[in-house]
Amino acid sequence: MEKRATAPARVIATIALIVAFLVLVVTIATSLGGGSEDSGRRTPAGEVTSKRRGGGEVAAAYVVQNGDTLTSIARKTGVSVARIQKLNPGVDPQILISGEKLRLR
Repeated sequence: MEKRATAPARVIATIALIVAFLVLVVTIATSLGGGSEDSGRRTPAGEVTSKRRGGGEVAAAYVVQNGDTLTSIARKTGVSVARIQKLNPGVDPQILISGEKLRLR
């Protein structure tokens, strides 16, 4: 039997593995929101459209979006996590439901 040269096949396989890994990393980074945020301006009607309104007034409520956490809501609205929890005692901070309305003041 003749022995085939496997070195080129191994090099190609290694390159393919590296490319697949890079594609996976880029896909994950873009799906996690690796791009710039626009201060929540993409929110549907009835939600906070900026960190603070006018002269520093906080919106009365915030409608939870898919993927929101109390920390991300606090950053978007300028209201502390502790204050959000105090105003919404029945809300489980580990399980926020999309469409759920949280009081902010």
